[in-house]
Amino acid sequence: MGRKERRDREQKRENYAAKYSSEKRKHTLIAIAVLAVIAIIVGYSVFVFLTMTETAPGGPENAGALGSDHAHIAILVKIFGDTFEFSGPAFQIKSSWIHFEGRDGTTIHKHATGVTLEFLFDSLRLGVDDQCYVFPDGKSFCTQDDFTLKFFINEEQVSDIRDYEGMEGDRVLILYGSETPEEIDAYLLQLENQELIK
Repeated sequence: MGRKERRDREQKRENYAAKYSSEKRKHTLIAIAVLAVIAIIVGYSVFVFLTMTETAPGGPENAGALGSDHAHIAILVKIFGDTFEFSGPAFQIKSSWIHFEGRDGTTIHKHATGVTLEFLFDSLRLGVDDQCYVFPDGKSFCTQDDFTLKFFINEEQVSDIRDYEGMEGDRVLILYGSETPEEIDAYLLQLENQELIK
């Protein structure tokens, strides 16, 4: 009886050891497979992130990477002599590329090269072309016989501002109405004295 019990115990021990070894091998292989999948996912995520910094979604077509520029541009918009305010929540940080921030509506913050004023106005849902300035609600101010839309960049009158890429310290004036030369000079002086909020 003693030998048979001993043989049975040895057989049970060997079976247990083999089963335990098999289970351990199985769990190790599962752990390696899971870690490999995680490594692949992390690697792919890093790749996507690194390539997105050059072409982040939502940016202008020909823009540089976010952070490739940080310019501050003063702006003043006068419609029939009234100042158009960009300080309200509807006009604050609508794009990472170019925006107004900090409840300030007088300084444009541009954060990448190649970003034009047209992209700013589009992000704010404002229509601006060489003839019209259009509010988000559809109300428009277009050049006609009695009133004109005028643009000034650094005190020089220009016909259109959509393709203009502002640089640090630039000053942009948009006027709609029938201003006299004296009134235009006063607005240009007001804009020149306007503080850039950095």
